[in-house]
Order: sequence, then C-alpha cells, then structure tokens
Amino acid sequence: MSTPLLRTENLTKIYPDGEVRALRDVNLVIPRGEFVAIMGPSGCGKSTLLTLLGGLERPTSGVVYFDGQPMSELRDLDRFRSHNLGFVFQSFLLLPTLTAVENVQVPMFEGPLAAKQRAAKAAELLHTVGLGHRLDHLPSRLSVGERQRVAIARALANGPSLLLADEPTGNLDSKSATEVLELFSKLHEEHGLTLVVVTHWEGMSDYASRRIRLLDGRVVADEPAGRARNRYSTDIAVKG
Repeated sequence: MSTPLLRTENLTKIYPDGEVRALRDVNLVIPRGEFVAIMGPSGCGKSTLLTLLGGLERPTSGVVYFDGQPMSELRDLDRFRSHNLGFVFQSFLLLPTLTAVENVQVPMFEGPLAAKQRAAKAAELLHTVGLGHRLDHLPSRLSVGERQRVAIARALANGPSLLLADEPTGNLDSKSATEVLELFSKLHEEHGLTLVVVTHWEGMSDYASRRIRLLDGRVVADEPAGRARNRYSTDIAVKG
C-alpha cells in the first residue's frame, strides 16, 4: 500500500483560553491525486484544520503526517512549505505594486532560477490559469476573479505536491467562482495535483472528488462527491 500524501492522527486544537475546542480527534487519510472539499458551517473548524494541514499552526495534540513524515519533526518548516505546499486565500494577498507576472515570481526568489527563468515560468503559469494576456497588469487593473487566478498561479510557482485553499471563492461572483472551480478541476484532472479546499459553498462538492463535513470540530461525514460520485454511478449502471 502506498503512503498517503496526508494523514492526521487524533488531531485536536484547543485555543489558549481553553474555552474553544476548534478540532476534536480528527483522523483523515488523503491519498495523492485527490480533490477534497472540506465543508461545514462557520465556526465548525474547517479553516483551523487547513492551517494545521499546512503547518501554519501546531495542533494541541495529535499528528499531521506528510508523505509519511510527522510535520512536527521537520527541521525547516518554512523551507518545506515553500517547496511542497501551495496556499490560496480568500483575500488574494497580491502585492499591489507588482504586476501579475512579478507577483507569481515572488515564491521563486529564494530558489535556483535566474531572473529570466523565473519570468518565463511565471508567464507559463499565468497562461495555464488563462491570464497570458494580463502578464504586465497591476492587481488594480485586474478583475476580482483574475486576481484570484494570479494568486493560484503564484501558489503553483514552486511545483507543490499539495494545494491548500481557504474559501477561494468567498469574494467572487458566481461566474468568477465557477471559473476558479473549473481551473481547480483542470489542475486536478490534467496535472494530477492534490487539492484540499475549505468552503461553506455547497457547489464546491460538484467539482471535488471527495467531500468531508465538519461540525463542532468533528468529522461527521466523509464521502465521494461530484465527479467521483458521478463516475461511481456510471460504473454501477454499466455493470448493471
């Protein structure tokens, strides 16, 4: 059996005042190549789970394993994140004085690529997300949906194994949200990228291959979703 990309063991997060148990004994296994939607109402613990999976916070107890290795034992967590994980946030976090192609290059600055190589790779990533015609635009000249796609291209800059997204469609209109979700599907299906996306939007489960529901810090459902469910239904129909 191959080692899963992510695994959690009795993951618990209690904030310092001791009053808020954001997560309670969460056990998950996420193989490579899955597109997982983590869903639930506000305050259920889904964003906290994402920060723990990405090593942005430490759990109160329990372990997060990445490719079989406990993340708590990594010597240089910042370097590990920059080379293995990509993050997409609701607020984009683009630098306003840099163009789209310059924003995408930011994670590459500490890497081995020369300036021309960085620029070429950033341009290629912007073409991948459908913004090849916006390379030299500042964020202020981009639509909200285009800014999020620049943020996605930036998250892919160092070729991560895992993309983590926290409410990536939260600031978008329905058209832009659909474009972002179609892009995630393309990255998943054509490039084999593993995605874990936190959302309260039910429409996300139409695009993901798996849906995990949280309530009061606990996993209450873990089931096939969207395209995986449709493929399963088709297989059953064919076999029948």
